[in-house]
Amino acid sequence: MTANAVDIVDAPAWTGGRKPLLPSLDPFYRAPHGFEAKPPGAILRSRRIDVALLGVVRQQVSAWQLLYRSSNLHGAPEAAITTVLLPIGANPAEDRPLLAFQSAMDAVSEKCAPSYALRYGAKALGSITQLEWPLVANALRRGWAVSIADHEGPHGNFGAPREPGYRALDGIRAALRFAPLGLRPDTRVAVWGYSGGGMASSWTVEMAPTYAPELDIVGAVLGAPVGDPRQVFVRLNGGRYAGLPTIVIAALRKVYPALSSVIDHELTPNGHRFVVRAENSTPIGAIVGLANTDVDRLLRRSLTDVLDEPGLASMFDDLRLGNTTPECPLLVVQPVHDQIIHVENIDGHVARYRRGGAAVAYVRDRLSEHFSLLPLSTALSLDWLADRLAGQPMSDVSDTTVLSVVASRAGVRGLAEIAATAARVALGRPLRQTSVTAPRVAAARAA
Repeated sequence: MTANAVDIVDAPAWTGGRKPLLPSLDPFYRAPHGFEAKPPGAILRSRRIDVALLGVVRQQVSAWQLLYRSSNLHGAPEAAITTVLLPIGANPAEDRPLLAFQSAMDAVSEKCAPSYALRYGAKALGSITQLEWPLVANALRRGWAVSIADHEGPHGNFGAPREPGYRALDGIRAALRFAPLGLRPDTRVAVWGYSGGGMASSWTVEMAPTYAPELDIVGAVLGAPVGDPRQVFVRLNGGRYAGLPTIVIAALRKVYPALSSVIDHELTPNGHRFVVRAENSTPIGAIVGLANTDVDRLLRRSLTDVLDEPGLASMFDDLRLGNTTPECPLLVVQPVHDQIIHVENIDGHVARYRRGGAAVAYVRDRLSEHFSLLPLSTALSLDWLADRLAGQPMSDVSDTTVLSVVASRAGVRGLAEIAATAARVALGRPLRQTSVTAPRVAAARAA
């Protein structure tokens, strides 16, 4: 299953000189006529790009963007985009797995889309994706191929159900078809994401059995994956992180008529201004600029009354994760003292998966908080995925609460590797491969 000349039209990586254009201004993102007739995951257009740390430090990796046919929440065809990567100098003929990484885009703003934020010259201050890059680079050090889809789609539908999974899964299909990556239809696939990326990764594995059953997804790591957005919204309202759930509200007004009606008729003038600010904010900008806002004060009725409206109650039910069961093994990692996503939300998320028959290992960390657990758990996450990629069965499906995920020799060694990778990323140096996964995968297939 490789790309052919009809599917791929090479486009210039640079349009406009010194810096990349925003997606809404870039012709590369525009779907060609008749794309709707192509199958999901069909490649519509490709181009080489330069990836950079914070848009400034050029990275020594091989990178492309793929425009491909996907589906939105309602199943209608749409064009989506993923950034696919290989270690620099990688031989496409070598057997390697594919990691589908879902970034914590957490924004409506198009400058937070990974396809823009990862590029050399991008102006995306406040993007989480740019800060995640040194961690994703560790997968390339292992020799893996990586796909990072714009899982929120062309309109920044942060928090929407199901469709992040469609875009990620079709991004995987496109990567498997893209000849320069050297992947095959039976390439083993791992899924990983944290926070908003963990939520998108949850939708990916929930949708996979029915939407893309042919993909060989061998495991997924879900970090602080939100679980129940209503509980998160109520808990954060009026506090330091109040801006984050408000971005979800700003995004979903375009998706749910009941929410749009509330915004149009229940918000005060100050409330309308607040939603506009949220819609244009990056995640970090929202944390800094929209902190301590109490939505109750921006409504004409009480927040409790508004949330109990049947239309909004139905919307939040639709957003809740865990009501569809993934078929692949799962590792869920969560801080006990998470200041954004309460541990009880994830306890419920895991319980819903297990009731459906999913195999879930659940690790809770006592010393970490929301922002520190992602880097601290990176080595654990990639090692766990490497075992699944190598065909090793998952032996532990228990709940484990640890002092810290790095409180062991293996944890300290993994943290040192993460730090070494981050240093090379910061200096723009080649990513020296730390281990070879391909022979393990080949051995597992032979067995």
